[in-house]
Amino acid sequence: MAQRTYVPISARLRGSTDESLVALELQDGVVYQGYSFGAPKSIAGELVFQTGMVGYPESVTDPSYRGQILVITFPLVGNYGVPSRETMDDLLKDVPLHFESSEIHIAGLVVASYAGEDYSHYLATSSLGAWLKEQGVPAMYGVDTRALTKRIRDEGSMLGRMLLQKQGLTNGNATRLSEDWRSGFETVEWSNPNATNLVADGELSSNAPSNCF
Repeated sequence: MAQRTYVPISARLRGSTDESLVALELQDGVVYQGYSFGAPKSIAGELVFQTGMVGYPESVTDPSYRGQILVITFPLVGNYGVPSRETMDDLLKDVPLHFESSEIHIAGLVVASYAGEDYSHYLATSSLGAWLKEQGVPAMYGVDTRALTKRIRDEGSMLGRMLLQKQGLTNGNATRLSEDWRSGFETVEWSNPNATNLVADGELSSNAPSNCF
């Protein structure tokens, strides 16, 4: 199968101050480019997907996704923002009310479209992007996440890495970078979270619920 590089499927958010591209490189050599909206860093992990229409605050804080790059198939993410991280659950005490645990566990987030700062919900206190930056988690939008999910389903579990565009290459000329994309992006070693005993390392909190049944 020929290796391919896909440029972003959408335009950059109007008024966005982040001009960096991100290259999502799959273990099979396929590359999806998109725009950064999380922490400005490169990471590696295992690619997994989620097909729910709502629930991104719960998904990214689910300990079962620890060290994984989460792909959300629903076409719009971030539209209802993120609720308060300070309001604790009356029963669990040390877990925020609207989350699965007290921190973001995913290594990175991949979405098709991102609402930016134009979110709306009476419980929202910040945007999704602001929260991800707050916790040092990279994210990208502009990826055909349904096509990517189909590839993961067809090919099986695979590793991926989100590589940030090198400094100095502003405005992200995706068409030019698609021809020799590697020269324009950082690189990190591949990482497989399944090779780490997360329970023994204390990464999976015993008092945190999980969405996986």
